[in-house]
Amino acid sequence: MKTEILKCLNCNTYTLKKNCETCNNKTCTNKPAKYSPEDKYGHYRRLAKIEKGEL
Repeated sequence: MKTEILKCLNCNTYTLKKNCETCNNKTCTNKPAKYSPEDKYGHYRRLAKIEKGEL
């Protein structure tokens, strides 16, 4: 059986369950997106980061 470590985006805790044990929010995987040299949506992702002020 394969299990993945999940992360709660609200309280930044790690767990193996679908919902966080401390704040009861949904958890998501902590893996980065797969890299591709032909990144179709890279331009849009960079524009979104510029709007948020991350770049």
